[in-house]
Amino acid sequence: MRAFTFYAGLAILVWLLVFMGELALTTALQARDWHVHEMLYGFLPAVITGFLFTAIPNRTGRLPIRGRPLMFLVALWITGRICVTFSAQTGCLAAMLVDIAFLFLVAAAAAREIVASRKWGNLGVVTLLVMLLAGNVAFHLEAHFNEVADVSFRAGIAVVVLLISVIAGRIISSFTRNWLVRKNPGRLPVPFARFDMLTVAAGVVALVLWIFWPAGPGTGYALAVAGIMHLARLGRWAGDRTMRERLLLILHIGYAFVPLAFLLSAGGIVRLVPPSAGIHASMAGAAGVMTVAVMSRATLRHNGQPLIASIPTQLIYASIIVAAVSRACALLEPAHLVVLLQIAACTWAAAFLGFAICYGPALDRIQQTGDTASRNRMTAPSAPSTAGL
Repeated sequence: MRAFTFYAGLAILVWLLVFMGELALTTALQARDWHVHEMLYGFLPAVITGFLFTAIPNRTGRLPIRGRPLMFLVALWITGRICVTFSAQTGCLAAMLVDIAFLFLVAAAAAREIVASRKWGNLGVVTLLVMLLAGNVAFHLEAHFNEVADVSFRAGIAVVVLLISVIAGRIISSFTRNWLVRKNPGRLPVPFARFDMLTVAAGVVALVLWIFWPAGPGTGYALAVAGIMHLARLGRWAGDRTMRERLLLILHIGYAFVPLAFLLSAGGIVRLVPPSAGIHASMAGAAGVMTVAVMSRATLRHNGQPLIASIPTQLIYASIIVAAVSRACALLEPAHLVVLLQIAACTWAAAFLGFAICYGPALDRIQQTGDTASRNRMTAPSAPSTAGL
């Protein structure tokens, strides 16, 4: 995970240099498409993998994927980043095959664990992984044959927003309820119910319309409805009562970018805001903030440390929020575009590089503990068979 966060911070600084004309990439992709791909189909799948490989063992009761299989996946992911960045030399086909192999193996590994444990209710996440894999394949093909990725770009963002809606929608209300019961009795989050399912369904309809008819009037209405419903959903989780607990508050702030993204995308269709404002609210906002929020909480929990946001952690949270807001405002304030982009890039890099530095030792301890536990379980006389990938 440390490699992923380092990459997220460094890649955005590289993109800033490319945008400013200070650096040229040796990639077969357009510069803008390289930036989009590496955030959407490079960095985020790695983060999703880290979350799933932690969550799936908790749900299935099976051993987590560790050791050589995990190291192979990390090496494959790094190789994919190299091949895509230097695809003008490695070739488009080779870059695509190496790049998509990571998501393919992750989806296969997740499916294998779920099927082996017969926890069929978790297969929906695998379906979303397959959709993200299909979007990645389409991105490479579209960028090669049409010279610019368009539909596959929106499809990938739609999958990410849907993942956040489904996964974060469950953990935020649960974590908030647990904390409020102990620390701040009173109004509690509304449990997952029919309204949540309707909200996710409304989001699916709006996102599908946005993928294929991004400028259609009907798409604008659907996006607006989905945005209002997601905003109402967020209001049901009692986030206003978590001000004293930064680890919880940041989750609510991250999810707030989901309805904002829907509403900005709706506004872009009627030209109230630039069309890409919603895109950056989705990626820099919802995906960026939620990534940092979930990773920090999970790292503390798996190390047995108190679930308290330290000063460095709060600075990381502040940096990613500034990055998300600055990136969206750069489109809303074109007169200050360059300055706001520089602020967004630097604070994004500060958040992820800061996370890698502050949480790196803890992540290493998780890996070492997991490897030791796996070896102990494998050598125990009564240990069940748990092959890797």
